[in-house]
Amino acid sequence: MEKGLTYSEAIEKAGNKLCRFPLKSVRGVPLMEPIAQKWDSVWAFCPDPSDLLIATYPKAGTTWTQEIVDLLLHNGDAEACKRAPTVVRIPFLEIYSPPPIPSGLDLLNAMSPPRVIKTHLPIQLVPEGFWENKCKVIYVARNAKDNMVSYYHFDRMNMTQPEPGPWEGYIHKFMKGELGWGSWYDHVKGYWEERERRNILYLFYEDMKENPRREVERIMRYLDLSLSDDVIERIVELTSFKVMKDNPMANYTFIPKPVFDHSISPFMRKGEVGDWVNYFSPTQLQLFDEDYERQMKTVNIPFRTKI
Repeated sequence: MEKGLTYSEAIEKAGNKLCRFPLKSVRGVPLMEPIAQKWDSVWAFCPDPSDLLIATYPKAGTTWTQEIVDLLLHNGDAEACKRAPTVVRIPFLEIYSPPPIPSGLDLLNAMSPPRVIKTHLPIQLVPEGFWENKCKVIYVARNAKDNMVSYYHFDRMNMTQPEPGPWEGYIHKFMKGELGWGSWYDHVKGYWEERERRNILYLFYEDMKENPRREVERIMRYLDLSLSDDVIERIVELTSFKVMKDNPMANYTFIPKPVFDHSISPFMRKGEVGDWVNYFSPTQLQLFDEDYERQMKTVNIPFRTKI
């Protein structure tokens, strides 16, 4: 980032270099073109063993988990966690944008370990250094139907992702894995199958909604932390959807309108389980359920579409 520029100002300055970037295949996974062009640098990234990776399919509770982790590491200090926007506090490993917007690697290289790092990469594209150095990894999975609805609205308002088109066509793109970061099915299965061998804490969005305190405590134990009950309660409150939606350091309102158009759909839209029932027609639901059964038949991941 250019000296003296905030992240928002860097985006403003990049101006007309930003557009709806096409997807390009990297080892069979569609990624936004700027990421694909810089892939060798991403793949070469070598984390410190003390670094923590938060991995998700897009719109599966990433920002929520980032905020929980940051608050846990800062003993529930809300002001400390407003020191910078989410993207600066917890850099997005693979993201590349036109200068002067800093890439994820630029931000990471300017930080000293231990760092918390975000990725949407499927497990086979995570740089090998994370496994070689036995970094801790938190993975969050969200049921396919709600995840798809949330991603659809995000693609509508994010002016750097491909045009989503109409909902009825988006369902087919999702089922075929023709969206940024590829197949939801391959993504959730890949981390699930490796979770024990690679010491991955595998969380479910629905569990986090149902009992946030329990899941905050799970994350705390995984990070080898021990916080008092009142601090944990504070973290649960500070990471509630209502509080985060009003937190300018976490709600992505710091991204200017030419990139994230919140008038189309807010970044933090509903944060609910079961909103999918408002979108699927009976025909779409039957088609999707049959395809889901086929794609998930080799695993038994306990997803829930309502709580």
